[in-house]
Amino acid sequence: MSTQKVLSDIQKLKRLLPYWLSHNSQHILDHEKWRSKAESAGLRGVGSELKKLIELSKEANRHIERACFLIEEENLIESVEKPGRGKDGIPAGEIRPDEDPADYQLQPIGVIRTPYVDSAPYQPVIDDDGEFRICVDPAYAEGLQDLDRFRYIYVIYLVHRVMRKVSMSVSPYWTPGSKVGVFASRSPVRPNRLGLSVVQLKRVEGSEIFTSGLDVFDGTPLLDIKPYIKGLDSKSDANLGWLEDLDDREHLMLHIKGIPHDY
Repeated sequence: MSTQKVLSDIQKLKRLLPYWLSHNSQHILDHEKWRSKAESAGLRGVGSELKKLIELSKEANRHIERACFLIEEENLIESVEKPGRGKDGIPAGEIRPDEDPADYQLQPIGVIRTPYVDSAPYQPVIDDDGEFRICVDPAYAEGLQDLDRFRYIYVIYLVHRVMRKVSMSVSPYWTPGSKVGVFASRSPVRPNRLGLSVVQLKRVEGSEIFTSGLDVFDGTPLLDIKPYIKGLDSKSDANLGWLEDLDDREHLMLHIKGIPHDY
């Protein structure tokens, strides 16, 4: 099989896995609704069977989630490994003794689950509808100790579905006609496809973190998590930079923050 065909199949599978997960999750919700109705109608046997079906569907979703994580990890590793540098037993995330730090490659530590398959908001919406979870690979679960004592967290991820060519000059979507440097913008099209979001931490269950709305596609590879710390991460003298010069700035800020409005 040609390299081009293999890469094409990988890309298709990357799109299919999140779709299967979303589709399966919707079935679980429907099955749960009808299980409840069956039990309320006195159909205990039916309810019991539907409960087993729901558990099997959830188990299937866990395998799909794991596949989403692995397809990013394995494909990323294979695409960046240098000749003669295979998987030599050194733990993920550690720099090899002979490795130049400037050549260091990131590896996903989990996957982000959101309701977004075809489109996503430009910024996190704290009271967004749907379930938002950060599924950390079990190998890193111990690193979540005491994270739930923080109210907000930074989520760092790979913007894996951006395929546009990088430009050093960009026009932010919410400021038509304005041109600024890419590093003076929040554009997702960057030299390194790193994304950063600040979200509210609701709870931690095992190796899963439940959060407020996240502005990423379902299946986004997770790279890191850091606590948002009062006093360190909130700067009272921060300004709006070049946004200060724009007309109708208050209206514009509603767009930037993803706040619904009627004008």
